[in-house]
Amino acid sequence: MVFPIAGGTQDTSYEIENSLRFNDDDTAYLNRTRSSQSNTTGTFSVWTKMGNPDADNILFGGHTDVNNRSYIYFSDPTGYGGIFSRTSGSADINFATNALYRDPSAWYHVVVAIDTTQGTESNRFKMYVNGEQITSFSASSYPSQNASLPILNQAAQTVGGGYGSSAVSAMAEGYMADAHYIDGTQYAASDFGETNDNGVWIPKKFTGSFGTNGFKLEFKQTGTGTASASTIGADTSGNDNHLTSNNLAALDVTEDTPTNNFCTLSSVDNDGVVLSEGNCNFDTSSGNNEGVRGTIGVQNGKWYYECKITGSAGMSAGNIGYSRPEVPVTSGPASVLGLFANGSSTFGLYNNSSGKTSLDASAGIGQNDIIGVALDLDSSTKTIAYYRNGSIMGSAQTINASILGDFLLPVMLDDGGVNDVVGSFNFGNPTFSISSGNADANGYGNFEYAPPSGYYSLCTKNLAEFG
Repeated sequence: MVFPIAGGTQDTSYEIENSLRFNDDDTAYLNRTRSSQSNTTGTFSVWTKMGNPDADNILFGGHTDVNNRSYIYFSDPTGYGGIFSRTSGSADINFATNALYRDPSAWYHVVVAIDTTQGTESNRFKMYVNGEQITSFSASSYPSQNASLPILNQAAQTVGGGYGSSAVSAMAEGYMADAHYIDGTQYAASDFGETNDNGVWIPKKFTGSFGTNGFKLEFKQTGTGTASASTIGADTSGNDNHLTSNNLAALDVTEDTPTNNFCTLSSVDNDGVVLSEGNCNFDTSSGNNEGVRGTIGVQNGKWYYECKITGSAGMSAGNIGYSRPEVPVTSGPASVLGLFANGSSTFGLYNNSSGKTSLDASAGIGQNDIIGVALDLDSSTKTIAYYRNGSIMGSAQTINASILGDFLLPVMLDDGGVNDVVGSFNFGNPTFSISSGNADANGYGNFEYAPPSGYYSLCTKNLAEFG
């Protein structure tokens, strides 16, 4: 069971409605050309949920070329957060945290605030994570007084990637929400967030000045390409400092936010499955006996999600369903409550290795088929039902008691067979096109097929009510 940084029933009047999903393999980022000025002071604030903690994840940068560039990262392949900058080929600021940030289930709030005019060097750079100022760094090189850093003074600025040796690279993999760039003022984390009555750091509305070149990204628009008020990178600060989107699509705007955290697949509870698109897409073609679990576990309630098979071979070896967190993810069908294929056309339920139940002997599951999974943990007889393209496969089946534990988490297990499984999980934040759009009864999520009556998407607002 995971406990998100934010999301649930906390008392807050400030709700974040959207986030932007970045997939590093797409070289996806936002950029703008700012009006030229030599600036010594600024603040960047963003909520982020990592997709791959083992890669570079750059949040914000500014540059002209390889010798004049700065970027804020969270995190690097080891898990550190920090900033790196050089001017005229010489490093002018470099910080890396001692703390490691590697939880792909949680939304983190990151604030970096710079004011090089300060006489005390420790006041020239401040970094906050979830409201707490970081004071322990493995690397700490403060800028000289009155230094003008590329992240604050260069015309080219990027969100979701930074300038490497010759181009924008080291792309973010995951999600960003409620991004602010403040031009000319050094703000604290408390200007963007607050602690609620439960001791959880949550977002709050920023009411300060954005300055000349500042912007706010709420990701309320879905247009792509050239910067405007109707595209993904629309600035809602009132400055109209819009950003251009690169290799991003309307589907990358999602409902997964710090105030309602959706389930994804876990890049750390994972044995060999290749993940992408904010940990929603999976590929088991690198071998056999690979498995990955989701980030939200449940012990009560009725839950629904979808899985689209995108591999051309369809599904003949996959198990899509739930498993207990204490059992190794690749321990085999005995630990999985999941859909199995017996040959190319007979599909059934694994309650464990001795509990196979035939569900459907008709045509197999092929490319572009969508499997719906409906789990009922509220009734006296715990059941699971599978749907293919909106039609139930057989009937709802009673769950074998040996599978039930304190919690069940979504799982994808490739236990060997003729075809590897490639696809996309939709917990309400789809990476594939939805033809009509169906939310659950609380209005959360976006599904191809309507969830069965009384079933809900796996997100923290629903979890707080039903889980």
